[in-house]
Amino acid sequence: MAISGWPAGSLAAVYDSTEEGGLAKLGSADAVLAFVPYPFFVEHAAQLHLTPLVQADVADVGPQQRWTLVAKSGHVTGPASMSGYTILSVAGYAPNFVRHIALEGWALPSDVKIESTGQILSALRRVAAGEQVAVLLDQTQAAALPSLPFASELKVVTQSPELPVAIIAVVDSRVTAGRARALQAGLLKIGRVSGSADSLAPLRLHGFVQTKLPSQAAAR
Repeated sequence: MAISGWPAGSLAAVYDSTEEGGLAKLGSADAVLAFVPYPFFVEHAAQLHLTPLVQADVADVGPQQRWTLVAKSGHVTGPASMSGYTILSVAGYAPNFVRHIALEGWALPSDVKIESTGQILSALRRVAAGEQVAVLLDQTQAAALPSLPFASELKVVTQSPELPVAIIAVVDSRVTAGRARALQAGLLKIGRVSGSADSLAPLRLHGFVQTKLPSQAAAR
């Protein structure tokens, strides 16, 4: 982290792939920064007092992405026709993100259920089979849709605006304003100075950019 003005070795990273584990770790007193998917940020920023510093520029995606809602072809004609449906998504653990950010312009009926799944292919097969299921896909997943043998059975019914992919944020003001500014400036340089790109490649990152949060998320 020398590029940020912080001494090398002054920060240690701990990875957790689960929402529950991430919440537990970020709730501990020694957690000062969070590097989280944007759906997690939307769902838990208020609870954890997260202040965004930068957003990630992710390889093969970029700093922003659109989320795509897919349903059985001919079955969904508008938001009201989704009454009784279940939406499955890798972001299903963040229902506020799904309802109010990704599908902000698609007013879901109150009885729509939102569930988390990592089995996206199985979920899409359920859609193709005609179950009352829709799937919310991230940009990478949506790009693979045309390659599916049952792609003709699926239809894109709506897309989100461009949204951040992942955010680095300060947790509960545990970093002073001066150190946070230094860290932000350093992170924005990563990927643009000699040698830093190689260190980011294993993380599938090109670097970091200024945060660009949608207005409805910034107001939450």
